[in-house]
Amino acid sequence: MALSADVLSRLELDAKEVIARYPRPRSALLPLLHLVQSEEGYVSPQGIELCARWLDLTTAEVSAVATFYTMYKRRPNGDYSVGVCTNTLCAVLGGDEILARLEQHLGVGTDETTPDGKVTLEHIECNAACDYAPVVMVNWEFFDNVTPQGAVDLVDRLRAGDPPAPTRGASRLCTFKQVERVLAGFEDGLADTGVGAGPATLAGLRLARAHGWSAPHPNADGGHAGDAGVPVSGYGPRGGPSGDDAPLSTATSDPANPTPGSAPDESSSEGGKST
Repeated sequence: MALSADVLSRLELDAKEVIARYPRPRSALLPLLHLVQSEEGYVSPQGIELCARWLDLTTAEVSAVATFYTMYKRRPNGDYSVGVCTNTLCAVLGGDEILARLEQHLGVGTDETTPDGKVTLEHIECNAACDYAPVVMVNWEFFDNVTPQGAVDLVDRLRAGDPPAPTRGASRLCTFKQVERVLAGFEDGLADTGVGAGPATLAGLRLARAHGWSAPHPNADGGHAGDAGVPVSGYGPRGGPSGDDAPLSTATSDPANPTPGSAPDESSSEGGKST
């Protein structure tokens, strides 16, 4: 369904705010895809066209990005994305059983949505929370040490309109569209309003402090990146990438992304290469 004029006007203002945060407009593509997804619950053909127009890109360029990342949905998503981790540790501790139980209980497979539009089930390789395996994420909020029956109870509450609070992170669950707006860069004030890192996460830190351990300096001799004789490492003005999200020199064959005037053309003698 086409977006109304009022919605398009609002999205236009939001898009301008997002684009202004980046040194190059095209760098704003990822958050803009989240922005259009926050409106429709997926990246629709109209959403692709909007992003292309805002950034002066082709729809093919935008589609190439939208279809590469699984976080961008190409059909309507449920109010709650329920992701079950089945990577090594979670699988050993019951992740595979949890996924199978939810598929049977909900009557849907991976990346499918329940008929009521409430839950989209996802198979996730890693939720980056091995210290609390097996882990289920709902709209990227943690639910730790889940059992098969606990997972069933969780999705039943989601479908009944009674979402429980996450184990860690935000103090309450937001819908998929609400979270997508946050991922576009518009904070909702809920970050870390709930429980922070738990005992299992902090065990390594406590052990390191007890033994006086610390991380090694990035440069073996303890110098600073950029000093004479010290290898460059890390980020920032004195080492590594500048913090910009794309290299200065780009392929001259891409007219949409030419080499900036401040950087020598790689194909020129200034760039140290010859064609």
